[in-house]
This record gives sequence, C-alpha cells and structure tokens, in this order.
Amino acid sequence: MTDNAVTWRDAGEGIRVFTLAHPPANPLGLPIIDGLNAALDDADAASGVKVAVVASEVPGFFAAGADIKHMVGADAKSFTAYGDKLRGVLDRLAAPERITIAAVDGLALGGGLELAMACTLRVGGAGARFGLPEVKLGLIPGAGGTQRLPRLVGRGRALDIMLTARQVPASEAHAIGLLDRLVDAGKAEAQALELAGELTRLSLPAQSAVIRTVDAAFDLPLAEGFAFEVAQEQDLFESGEAGEGLAAFLEKRPPNFA
Repeated sequence: MTDNAVTWRDAGEGIRVFTLAHPPANPLGLPIIDGLNAALDDADAASGVKVAVVASEVPGFFAAGADIKHMVGADAKSFTAYGDKLRGVLDRLAAPERITIAAVDGLALGGGLELAMACTLRVGGAGARFGLPEVKLGLIPGAGGTQRLPRLVGRGRALDIMLTARQVPASEAHAIGLLDRLVDAGKAEAQALELAGELTRLSLPAQSAVIRTVDAAFDLPLAEGFAFEVAQEQDLFESGEAGEGLAAFLEKRPPNFA
C-alpha cells in the first residue's frame, strides 16, 4: 500500500516494510511524516505486525534530513509545530510495543539519522554515511538527536559528531555502536529482513520488556532500575508468556508466544 511518500508491504509473518519513496533525497518533510504515520496506523490496525523495517527506494539516500524548503521563512511557532510532528512519528517508531529496524544504505543525515536512531535497531550497508550537520545551519538536532546519539555512542563521540557536523562512515558507525550490524553495500534491507525473521520467532512481550528495561537503565537510579526489572519479569509471569516459554522448553516443543 502507499500514502504519499511512504509505501508499505508485508514481508513475512509478523513483518512489514515501510519504504521511503520521496526522491531525490527523502527529505523529512510533511509527506514522509504523514506517510510514516499512515504506515504505522495501518500496522496497528493489522494487529500482528511484530517487526517493522524502515528502508528506502531512493538510490544513495536513506533520508537526507529536514525539508529545508519547508523550514526557510518559517517562524518559531510554525517551526516548533513541524518539529512536534516529526518528533511524534519518531516516538511512535521508538515505542517498545513493536521492534523497528532501520535498513540504511546511503546517506542518513540530520533528521534522517534521527529517524534511524529512533528505530530499535540499525542495519547499515558498507557505503552508508551518517551525520548531524545542523550546526552548519545555525541549529541543533531537534528531533531527538541530542538525546539518542549520546545514549548510543557516549557523550564525547556524540559531541564530536554534532560539533564538527562531519559524516561518519559505516565502518566507524559500527565500531562506536551507532550501527548494530554492518553488512555489504546494498544489502541492508535484505539483512534487516533476515534479522526481522529471527526476531518474530521469539516472544514479543518479552522483547518489549527488554527494551523498556534497558531504556530505564539510562533514566533511573540503579536501585530503581533493578526494581523495574523485577516488575517487568513479574508481568511476563502474570501474562502467561513466561509460563508458556518454560513449558515449551520442558516439553521440547515450539512455544506459542503472543
């Protein structure tokens, strides 16, 4: 299916692909924002989409960042409204109730990198490049970049990337933790789909609990983090998910996870 600048399709049981299709560079203007929201709405309505892969059909680009034409002439109020819409759809991609994978071949710059970082995991081709060049425009990354990048690569590396506005090659991105998996150029989407297939065979409630608990490690004091971990584990027992997994293990059968 399609909506404006984003298409979507099923790619196996529990897997959906959201494809950015707004040449020449997939700018993160309203067409892609609205398209991603429509794709997520459709996935929510389908109830059964466990993993969503975000990819691009535009050669050389994952997403090139904010739509500069939309930003020029904007006042603070309208720019804030645009930023709220962009942050809103990225927060939906980041929500732990579904695993999202960014499949990056080409450039992921500015908002494009913020989009990739909002996803649960990132798979990148060897030719991909990443950057947050907003200081060149007298701006800062405003769709989560200043918060998500330090959590992925650490304060010093994040500052180096943002203050210099440089582009980070895929090999470095993988070495510092910005990329979770590095694959051959042009193979990011295929490898992301292979990873998605592995993930859908496991317990999504347990995976969602892992995401929530790991995220809490960045926000809570250690003792509170331990308590949150215990609560998440108790929820899995109360929902029956843990009981099913343990029973299936003892009975030597595939588990029937939610």
